[in-house]
Parts: sequence; C-alpha cells; structure tokens
Amino acid sequence: MLDRLDLGRLPRHVAIIMDGNGRWATARKLPRVEGHRAGIRAVRQTVETAARLGLPVVTLYAFSTENWKRPRHEVLTLMGLLKEYINRELDTFLRHDLRFLPIGRIDQLDPSVQRELQRAVDATAACRGPLVQIALNYSGRQELTEVLRTAARQVVAGELDPAVLDETWIEAHLATGGQPDPDLLIRTSGEQRISNFLLWQVAYSEIYFTPVLWPDFDQEEFLKALLAFQQRERRFGGLPETAGVFTPPEGQLGTA
Repeated sequence: MLDRLDLGRLPRHVAIIMDGNGRWATARKLPRVEGHRAGIRAVRQTVETAARLGLPVVTLYAFSTENWKRPRHEVLTLMGLLKEYINRELDTFLRHDLRFLPIGRIDQLDPSVQRELQRAVDATAACRGPLVQIALNYSGRQELTEVLRTAARQVVAGELDPAVLDETWIEAHLATGGQPDPDLLIRTSGEQRISNFLLWQVAYSEIYFTPVLWPDFDQEEFLKALLAFQQRERRFGGLPETAGVFTPPEGQLGTA
C-alpha cells in the first residue's frame, strides 16, 4: 500500500474519532479497561505512521465533555491510562521530533493529569516534526461558544469592530488556530457521525468511516484510509477546475 500511496498528495491534517474500545473488549469477554489499554497500542501505531509519512497535523479525539457521563471508575481508568501513555511515549515523540498539544477544557481535568500534559507540551515544544493533538474534555459546540464569548467581550470593550468579525477571525480563535482544517476525518467502529468533534473545522473534510474497532486500527488500516482519501475528488462546493469558475457580479450571489 505504501507503493500505491502518492506521497505528494497526503492530507495536511488528519482528525480521528477513536471509537470501539469497549466493544472490542466485550467481544473478547474482557473488562472495558482492556479495550482502552489495547486502544493505546493503536494510538502508538497511528502516531508512528504519521511521523514516518510526515503528516503535518494529526488530531485524536480521546475524551469528550460527554464522556464524563461514563461510570466514575472508567473515567478514572482513562485518565490513568492517559498519564501512563505520556510517560511511556514521550521518548517516542522526541525521537520522531513530534510536537504534543492537548486541546479542550484542560483546566477542568485533575491537576495530576494537567501536570503530565504540560510536561509533554514543554518537553516537545522545540520539536519541528508533525503536530500531534489530543482532544481532551473537548466539545465542538463549547469551542464555538467560547469563541463567541471572546468576540462579545472584545466588542463590548471596544477592542473589536463587528465589521471585521469574519471567518478568518473565528478560525484564528479556535483551539486549532493557525493550523489547516482537517482534510480527512476518520471514524472507526462503524458509527457514522461526527459526535461534536471539530464542528467548524470539518466543514469540508473528507470523511472515512470504517467498521474496524479502534484497537484493531493498525498501520494497514491507516494506509487504507489515506488511499481512499486520495481517490476522492475535492471540489469544496464547486466543480472540477476544467469546468471554469463563475464569479457573480458585485453585490449579487449565485444560486445552486
């Protein structure tokens, strides 16, 4: 599959909804925690594959604001596995020159988790390879709400003219500000929804759904997703370039 992959047409940003840990464990009559532990191996393979291919940005959806509804012992286990992952994989990040960045309401996590996350951020700050983002305690709706609140505060304070409040301003104030939007969104486990993940950013993402459960998502499955992406024709609401480009007269809007 590597031979079939066009390295000149790789996505600049791949976002992944890692789903299916619990079902993987249930199918094997194992505790759910074993599914989460197996999922860490899939994270390792995905990150290392991204590093080898030189993908500029990878964002992994690890824990949503809705995940707090899960049993307390499962949440505690997830947070413990997160700290374990950072401790075990930090050397891997440094070896591959990867920069680590968590996004979401990190300030609401347990202080011990915050410390480990910050340690990884500080240790990889000088790295110049791909950026690996982990979305923790994240909500796409909450992210947009915070951007609106920031805009409202600045307008009231006279620091922002509403006339300059445009898409560029909004994008700059998102958690992913300064990064390309995801070209490819992958979701494992067969579910076909985006689950409140990067709602603004995935407006024109190519979406790849696979029935493979996250712990079984290995390098081969990642390459399959990238090959499928390269078979898509991305038009962003327009037509292929050979069809020409229509520019409506000033003050008028074209209709579909």
